[in-house]
Amino acid sequence: MHIITLLAYLLLATATATSAFAQPAVPPVTEADFASRDFRFNDGQTLPALNQHYRTIGTPIRNAAGEITNAVMVGHGTGGSGAQFLAPQFARLYAPGAALDASRYFIILPDAIGHGQSSKPSDGLKMAFPAYDYADMVRAQGLLLDHLKVKKLRLLMGTSMGCMMGFQFGVDLPGRAAAIMPMACNVIELAGRNRMWRAMAIQAIRADPDWQGGNYTKPPLNGLRVGVALQVMASSAPVRMQADLPTRVVTDAQATRAMTAGMANSADANDRIFQLDASRHYNPGPQLDRITVPVTWVNSADDFINPPGVGDPETWTRRMPQGKFVLIPETAQSRGHGTHTWSIFWEDELKALLARSQ
Repeated sequence: MHIITLLAYLLLATATATSAFAQPAVPPVTEADFASRDFRFNDGQTLPALNQHYRTIGTPIRNAAGEITNAVMVGHGTGGSGAQFLAPQFARLYAPGAALDASRYFIILPDAIGHGQSSKPSDGLKMAFPAYDYADMVRAQGLLLDHLKVKKLRLLMGTSMGCMMGFQFGVDLPGRAAAIMPMACNVIELAGRNRMWRAMAIQAIRADPDWQGGNYTKPPLNGLRVGVALQVMASSAPVRMQADLPTRVVTDAQATRAMTAGMANSADANDRIFQLDASRHYNPGPQLDRITVPVTWVNSADDFINPPGVGDPETWTRRMPQGKFVLIPETAQSRGHGTHTWSIFWEDELKALLARSQ
């Protein structure tokens, strides 16, 4: 499970909080794989077959040319997979009458390159795997849409890394989505604190003697622990955590649970290095005027990774002719960076975006 998603579960303090999100069962999910042949990466390397695993929910509606017209694609965060959008706090959107009612939309949940069950370093190439970046990941998803006969998405959504990939998609593949809803990111070069915690996590793995240049025989656990701790804190929500963990004893016990669960679900060390470094070329801001479709960009006031005052989203939004920026306020109920997956905070904005992009 994605560490950020995991933390959101760990911070559910009461049975009442949990039951508030009890939802009907997720509609049937279909899983499949698509292989792009001789995929060429931006670093010049190629793979004979680049596999992309994906999940779908709902039934496609096709036009006379056989193209799917009701497709919604949702991109996941760093270290995650499409499976995270089957959790109840997000999957409630697929229920009858909800914003992404599965009887109306064909929902595509891909595992990005290097994640989930898609091609990744731990498949065998280890550190010789092509040094992919977000542009490679977006181009691969464009090929997946071609394979599915989706000429134009009804909606592109994305959280965290998926948010950044949403902006990358918008500038690299303009016109392939009728509306875009990126959540929890910025559009500036990934630098400052956001790059620093990633760089420190990468350096910790590389500095672990067990890593052996990526050819390890046992996982470099000490290096991985540093990354887990950094990401748990980066995805934390201070006001909510203070309310949920009001004493030292309770907090120390929660820290132990979070680290234990994080390590149990941590990615392979080489996969983790590639996942964290894939953002190194990201900087779509100067090309945002290529995104002419309706956009609703949602960030959270308690997001440690993309806090207010960094990136100036309001100014960048004005470069998109139909852009709108929404900042979710910090409360004892919000979930920091992980607010992006809790649809109760932004479902009304999603409905409004779908309405204004018809």
